[in-house]
Amino acid sequence: MNPTDEQTAAADAFHAGQHLALQAGAGTGKTTTLALLAHATTRRGRYLAYNRAIAQDARSRFPDTVQCKTAHALAYAAVGHRYTHRLNAPRRPAWQTGQMLGINKAVRIGDREVTQRALSNATLRTVARFCHTADESITPHHVPRLRGLDDTDLHTQLAAYVVPFAHKAWADLQHPDDGAVRFDHDHYLKIWALTRPRIQADFLLLDEAQDTNPVVEQIFLAQRDHAQLVMVGDSAQAIYHWRGAKDIMTGFDGTQLALSQSFRFGPDLAAEANRWLHLADAPIRLTGTPAVPTELGLVTQPDAVLCRTNVGAMAQVMTHMAAGHRVALAGGGDSLHALALAARHLKEGRRTHHPELLLFPCWGDLQDYAAHDPAGRDLQPLVNLVDTHGADAILAAITQLAPEPHAHVTVSTAHKAKGREWPSVLIAEDFARSPNDTADDPAGSTPAPAPDPVDDAEARLAYVAVTRTRRRLDLGGLSWIDEHPEGVLASSRSLQ
Repeated sequence: MNPTDEQTAAADAFHAGQHLALQAGAGTGKTTTLALLAHATTRRGRYLAYNRAIAQDARSRFPDTVQCKTAHALAYAAVGHRYTHRLNAPRRPAWQTGQMLGINKAVRIGDREVTQRALSNATLRTVARFCHTADESITPHHVPRLRGLDDTDLHTQLAAYVVPFAHKAWADLQHPDDGAVRFDHDHYLKIWALTRPRIQADFLLLDEAQDTNPVVEQIFLAQRDHAQLVMVGDSAQAIYHWRGAKDIMTGFDGTQLALSQSFRFGPDLAAEANRWLHLADAPIRLTGTPAVPTELGLVTQPDAVLCRTNVGAMAQVMTHMAAGHRVALAGGGDSLHALALAARHLKEGRRTHHPELLLFPCWGDLQDYAAHDPAGRDLQPLVNLVDTHGADAILAAITQLAPEPHAHVTVSTAHKAKGREWPSVLIAEDFARSPNDTADDPAGSTPAPAPDPVDDAEARLAYVAVTRTRRRLDLGGLSWIDEHPEGVLASSRSLQ
């Protein structure tokens, strides 16, 4: 390939030995660029991939002087192999693990009874959250917030009960041979990180740096004194903050360069992407490839429908199935199956073990919480979906999902669509904003209030969604941006 000027600048900085942060927009060939750097040096390097599939693909593209692995693979080689026996242990319910840790009874916090099962679940989630951080020890900060205990004082009471058991669980996990808590891959990654490891390499390449797990960030940055650090990613695609991920690119102490020429789509789609990049205050703007004729307009038979939420994805699955289409769901239906099963249990008057819903004794209690408590508004679409179709119909639809190669349409959340592309894409209606409420003034004599500003996180997720197509994009649920003052301004600036 003939490198672009931007790729040449990245190669020059790399060969000069500079620590480098490379902002690579959607479709700009970031892995190709990293391989270009690696092939032009005899030094030995490590490529840290986001997941195993990416690492396997990278091995065919990088020279033998560069080892392509995930951080987990490095950790397993260093310490994780000692825990192989525990990794193969059978699964057991959280409440049984809780009993083995000494959690034997429910506690009353506020007006909620927190069951032994809920306490056990919260304890194990606390350990999991700790393992995703760079922290030295478990503190109340790691205790998850439970639905129905959203008040700060109530959460403090919960944490005071849970943290001692979480410490006990973490101590249990240090034993290689046996223990009460089921050992998983994040546990040995955290154990390795706490040893302050030194990775033997002349340079390190970190992919997807905008969504770096803090524990991986800690390991990567600690190599700075003996290895050249190169991180690549797209800060505008930092969409996993809610899961504890962190964009470490913009504050990185090193040379900041960019890849802005997208080979995935043409100029019209680049202009749409740039509108959302402007709204996200992103450090990059894209240029489309004129030879790629990407269009914006109506899509009646999309290859993919991208949704904002899992519940929105389930609604799209049922709509397309009702139309006689074979439907695939990106990532599979396990998470939706768990939600629908939890809803069925609540409707039957039974408690559920689902971590989002475990404090609600029945469906009516959840309906009230979703309708009247501000902290529960994001559950309203789930309530509406179940009340409209019924939990059994949702569960039946999940069993009818098709493999992607045999499907007419793939339904995906925007989060699961990251890194993927399709010929034609429709943005689902759950991206739509609610119209301003003018019910008190039906004549319209009072000017409508100005729409809420576009949130940075909202703009980043939209940017990911609109850049998944190669041929045609239907803005669908994001069409509201055409009338939003910020969207109109951003459009004019993206065309300048």
